[in-house]
Amino acid sequence: MKNKKIKSIPSASIFALILLIIVINSTGLFAQSGNSFVGSNVFTGGVGLGTVIAVILSWSRNQSILWAIFHGILNWIYVIYYAITREKN
Repeated sequence: MKNKKIKSIPSASIFALILLIIVINSTGLFAQSGNSFVGSNVFTGGVGLGTVIAVILSWSRNQSILWAIFHGILNWIYVIYYAITREKN
């Protein structure tokens, strides 16, 4: 009986799957509510668009989960920083 090598899933695929789950779970932010004051649901809705963009940009630049989490916390601040400091090809 031959030993078969188990193919490992690349870490980028796992990271993309985690981001997809986060985005799907955060759709409550975009749902309409009977409440006219939008600000009441901002903190209970989940992950925002700035967080997702910051995590994706951080992962593409650093390939580090810890940096992605840190930049996700900073969200729009990191997105603006990335736009200013990115390398032009």
